[in-house]
Amino acid sequence: MNPATSLPIHGVFCASATPVLEDGTPDHAAFATHCQALLDEGCDGIAMLGTTGEANSFSIAQRQALLDKVIAAGISAQRLLPGTSQTNVADTVTLMRHAVEAGVKATVVLPPFYYKGVSDEGLFRFYAEAIEGVGRDDLRVVLYHIPPIAQVGLSVELVGRLLEAFPGIVVGIKDSSGKLESMQQFASTFRDFSVLAGADPFMLPLLRSGGAGCITSSSNLIANHLRVVFDGWFEPEQHEKVEAAQARINAWRDLSNAYVQLPTIKAMLAKRRNHPGWTRLRPPLVELTPAELDIVWAKMSVLEGQEHV
Repeated sequence: MNPATSLPIHGVFCASATPVLEDGTPDHAAFATHCQALLDEGCDGIAMLGTTGEANSFSIAQRQALLDKVIAAGISAQRLLPGTSQTNVADTVTLMRHAVEAGVKATVVLPPFYYKGVSDEGLFRFYAEAIEGVGRDDLRVVLYHIPPIAQVGLSVELVGRLLEAFPGIVVGIKDSSGKLESMQQFASTFRDFSVLAGADPFMLPLLRSGGAGCITSSSNLIANHLRVVFDGWFEPEQHEKVEAAQARINAWRDLSNAYVQLPTIKAMLAKRRNHPGWTRLRPPLVELTPAELDIVWAKMSVLEGQEHV
């Protein structure tokens, strides 16, 4: 039996990108189609409206509508982990309450990221007020540790305090620190707590250290390979198959980082989903140049060809 499946939130979750229409609003139909494809390709669920989903480039109403529409399109709410953070408690409570009332599996909650150098006490108060503001026992929170972007990190001590104060509600953490030792420390320190890698190359070593899986941007494109790793990492007879899948994961991840990651992911999705609208982004992000797009698509074709050899 896969040891990771005993943890509260486990498996392969896609940090899904958000397609937008020409007017800059979310493309609900294309998003629902993408989510269904991700589930078919091997994802356990969709972590929508996170960093890759450009959450902070949309209004509260747009974020709520995207969640409502994707559920109405037939995606089970129990397969969804929406990002529900804002830089203030009140708006965070609004997003968290809406998500839990919709029946989602869990909400993914960034720390407030505008003020830098804040104390653990201040961060604890933010999370405590948000959780208490929602006031529901069926709320489940996955903390989001991404200091390279937020510039506000979550310490082991803070996480321990939140677990003690809100047992059964705070159930995991997405660690996008880029440091395997950080993920391993969370996994070794806390029992029955889901530590999810925020980058694809780290999922396999994290699973071997007691981790629960991943929430990653490249899974927009390589869920099938991540599925192989998650399902077979603990079986010695699957070692060769798992290592081969990991090599393909690393190659696709490297391509997604060839230029600014999010525009590159969306450019790759435009080719994968045969939908040019996927290349659109919300300011301040901008799309790849035509020359960059051609290079990325050509390299995608090479990788796709290698997988069919």
